[in-house]
Amino acid sequence: MQRFPGTLLDGYRNFMSGRYADARDRYKTLAENGQNPTTLVIACCDSRAAPELIFDAGPGELFVIRNVANLVPPYEPDGHFHATSAALEFAVQALKVTDIVVMGHGRCGGIRAALDPSAEPLSQGDFIGRWMSLVKDAAEQIGSNDIMTQTERQTALERVSIRNSINNLRTFPEVKALEKEGKIALHGAWFDISTGELWVMDAESRDFIRPEA
Repeated sequence: MQRFPGTLLDGYRNFMSGRYADARDRYKTLAENGQNPTTLVIACCDSRAAPELIFDAGPGELFVIRNVANLVPPYEPDGHFHATSAALEFAVQALKVTDIVVMGHGRCGGIRAALDPSAEPLSQGDFIGRWMSLVKDAAEQIGSNDIMTQTERQTALERVSIRNSINNLRTFPEVKALEKEGKIALHGAWFDISTGELWVMDAESRDFIRPEA
C-alpha cells in the first residue's frame, strides 16, 4: 500500500499547531459564511512563486488561479474545457472581485520553453507546447533579437506575456464591461525569485517599476 508523503503530513501537523491555531476563528467564519476575496491573482504553477506567500495573505484573502506561465487565454466559448476561463468567470461573476493581478516571475520554465523552438514535446499531446502557443508571436520576435542575452530575452518575454494576458482579459465581455464601469481594475506584476523583488506594471506607461519595499 502506498504511503502518503511524510513531508506533507509533517507540514500539516505544523499547520494545525501554528497557522490554523492562530487563525481558528477566521477559518470557522469562512466555513460558515463562505469566501469573499476582493482580489484575483493569476499566477504560475511554479512552486517557487506562491502568491499567498509573496503577498503574505491570510485564509480567504486571495482567489488564486495557477497555470503554466500565468497565461490568460482569449475568450473562446467553444464548448471545450477551459479551466482558467472557468475560474476567471467564477471570480468575476460569482465572487465579484474588484482587482485582477496577472503575476509572472523570473526564470519561468514555460517562458523558457516558448523561446526554444528546438525543444522536444514532453508528451505526444504536447500540452505545454499548445498552451505556450498563446505567446508564440511575441516569443518569435524576442527570440530573434541577437543583441539581447538569453536572460534578457527571457525576462522580456515574461513581462510581455503579462501584458498579453491583460489584453486577453479584456476579451471577456464581463471583464471588459466592469473595467469600463470602473468596477474592476487589471494589474500586472513580476516577481524576481532570486532577489524577492516585486515589479508592478504602471497602468499608463505599462512599464514595470519597483515599488518601495
